[in-house]
Amino acid sequence: MLHPKVTVVGSANVDLVLRAERMPIKGETLIGNAFDIFTGGKGFNQAAAAARLGADVTLIAKIGDDPFADILQSAIDAENINTEFVKTDAEAGTGVATIIVEPDGKNSIIVVPRANMRLTPADIDVAKNSIAEADVLLLQLETPIDTSEHAIEIAKANETIVILDPAPARPLPATLLSQVDILKPNEVEAGVLSGRAVSTPEERIAAAKALQSQIASDGISAVVLTLGEQGVLIYTQSQTTHIPAIAVEVVDTTGAGDAFSGALATTLAEDKPLIEAVKFANAAGAAAVTTLGATPSMPTQERIKEILSYT
Repeated sequence: MLHPKVTVVGSANVDLVLRAERMPIKGETLIGNAFDIFTGGKGFNQAAAAARLGADVTLIAKIGDDPFADILQSAIDAENINTEFVKTDAEAGTGVATIIVEPDGKNSIIVVPRANMRLTPADIDVAKNSIAEADVLLLQLETPIDTSEHAIEIAKANETIVILDPAPARPLPATLLSQVDILKPNEVEAGVLSGRAVSTPEERIAAAKALQSQIASDGISAVVLTLGEQGVLIYTQSQTTHIPAIAVEVVDTTGAGDAFSGALATTLAEDKPLIEAVKFANAAGAAAVTTLGATPSMPTQERIKEILSYT
C-alpha cells in the first residue's frame, strides 16, 4: 500500500517546556536552566509522526483564536497534514501544556485542554468521510469521550481499524472499549482501566488479559502495553509477546508514546503484521526520546531505521 490513510481525532497544544535540575517541592521556587516553546498535544504529535512516516494523514482537532493558534497552525501546515477539519473556536483558547524536564529526560506535565474539550460529535460528522475512508483511526483522551465514541462508531461501520491511546488515564465506558481494535496503554493507564496492580511481569499479563477481554473480539483485538525501559507487551487471544526496549541516550521522554502510536498506526495501515508494526513503533518511541520537545521528536523513516540498526 503506497499511501496508507490515517485519520487522527485528538488534541493540538502549544508546549511550554522548562528544564530544571529537579521538580520543585510545594511552596518552593526554583531557578530553571532553559525554556522553549514547542508544538504538541497527543493528537497533533501522533498525526505528525504518521505523516513523517509516509501516511496520508487527516487531523480532526480544535484550536483557539490566539497567538498560540498561529504557532500551532504554522506547524500543522508544515507537516503535510490535511487540516480541513482543524477548526477554530473563538470562545476558547488554544490548548497549552507546561512541561518540566529533569536532567535524566523524565518529565512532569500539566495540560490545560481549552479548545480541545470543545471538539464535538458534530465536528466528527463534518469529517465522517475521512474516518470512513481511512485504514486506521487513531484516538487519545485529551478530547471529549462522547466525541471519540462517535468517531469510533463511524470507523467500525466502515471497517476502519481503531487504535486508542488511553491517555491521560481515566476509566472508560464499556461501550467505547468494546469497539476498540488495539488498546495501547502504558502501565499507569492499564492499571486505571483494569483496576489491577501493574508492576510485575505477572501483573502486566493479567491486566493485559483483562483489558483484551473488554475490547473488540473480532479483527486484531490486541492490547499493546508499553513498559518504558522494559519494552512492550503484546497480548492477543492467541499469543503473548514481549519486545525488549532499545537502549538509547535519553534527552526528553515527552512525545515518546505519541511517536509509538503514530508509527503503529502507519505500519498497520500498510497492512503489516501486528508484531512487525509494534517492533517498528518501539523503535519510533526510542528515537523520540533522543530529541528535546514533543512534535520535534517525531521521527522519520531514516531515523527509525538507524535506531533499529542498534538491535
